[in-house]
Amino acid sequence: MGLNDEVGRRLKELRQDAGLSLSELARRSGVGKGTLSELESGRRNPTLETLYALTTVLGRPLSAVLDDPRAGAHEGVSGSAVTAVLIERYEDGEAATDVFRVTIADGATQDSAAHAPRTTESLMVLSGTAVVGLPHAPQTAGPGGHAHWAADAPHVYGAPHGEVHGILFVRYPKTA
Repeated sequence: MGLNDEVGRRLKELRQDAGLSLSELARRSGVGKGTLSELESGRRNPTLETLYALTTVLGRPLSAVLDDPRAGAHEGVSGSAVTAVLIERYEDGEAATDVFRVTIADGATQDSAAHAPRTTESLMVLSGTAVVGLPHAPQTAGPGGHAHWAADAPHVYGAPHGEVHGILFVRYPKTA
């Protein structure tokens, strides 16, 4: 089973577990009903932005729809500027943390919508210079540097001076 099929199967299961119709999830996430239907059937390539919109409404981390990193599949999902490969998922009683190997394309900027309340992101830069975080107060981090921001508000990723490689930690606190 390929990435599209697995993501589609998992999205449909999560949607049904949440008791949401296709129409209701589409409405709440801002993703078109036709797009959602094609994603669930494995006929459409998922984008990072679309998957975040859907998993945020479902109250689940992005890793809930991606391949288990321990299975060795390591397929990435791309957005307008960022490609992310899930490399680890850790969960305890307080939070779920997804760990991604990310690449931000040279000269590109990606706007990311707000995630679930109290979600945070941290980027450790391996190479290049990233401009990330809240649009009104972006942080710049170079090789060996890091940035941390609240991801429950719109945020950005940029690579104004060449491709960036890094490790991104996304922490989703459990809701009460």
